[in-house]
Amino acid sequence: MGFEFILSGAVGGLLVGMTGVGGGSLMTPLLIAGFGIAPSNAIGTDLVYAALTKAGAVVCHHRQRNVAWGTAGWLLSGSLPGCLLTMVVLHHLHPGPDLNGFLRHVLSLTLAGTALALWQRKSVSVAPTTARSPLWTPVLGFLIGVLVTLSSVGGGALGTALLLALYPAYPFARVVGTELAHAVPLTLVAGLGHWHLGHVDTALLVSLLIGSLPGLWLGTKLNHRLPEQVARRGLTLLLLGLAVVLWQSPA
Repeated sequence: MGFEFILSGAVGGLLVGMTGVGGGSLMTPLLIAGFGIAPSNAIGTDLVYAALTKAGAVVCHHRQRNVAWGTAGWLLSGSLPGCLLTMVVLHHLHPGPDLNGFLRHVLSLTLAGTALALWQRKSVSVAPTTARSPLWTPVLGFLIGVLVTLSSVGGGALGTALLLALYPAYPFARVVGTELAHAVPLTLVAGLGHWHLGHVDTALLVSLLIGSLPGLWLGTKLNHRLPEQVARRGLTLLLLGLAVVLWQSPA
């Protein structure tokens, strides 16, 4: 239970509370490239950490009326089947360096795609009447479910970016709260699946959770004070940098 992992959990909790991003997008690359954790263990541990951390954030955002529960439900109708289907595929893959290399590259590509989606957020916006149809949101959810299970990225970063595009009338704080409400059950199911495969380090998980609680509380308090454009640009550059570092890191 090293101090560096507790501090990492605090930073992750702060970013989750402020932006809805920070679980998989930042924590998983840090565990892999910074601390040398195997990608499968980093992804599995971070999924459980993200589920428990974001549950607290959802409570805070619900009290501030930042959660569109109907939209979160439509996302889950697609993301949970995507998650379960991906777990079935992972269950039949042979564990080892090849699997960890595959997961590391999927994570890197997902980070780069998330950064691009955040950067292009205004130019890819669609009409609200089209975006809110029951068809598009579950399709988005299915994509997120697959990516979250493979990389632990998507439940926060990619989901937030695409919700900003699909629901341009939503304030940034409402998008964050809605994506967090969707991410909790999704990351919990995916995390339990990875736990079943032996991909969760419980000592690491406890360290991250100890740090996340104060960071989470502070992040939700700062959420309304963070300009959307500043958050979007900063996250874009950070995610691109992490994608490059992770792609070039040794298997």
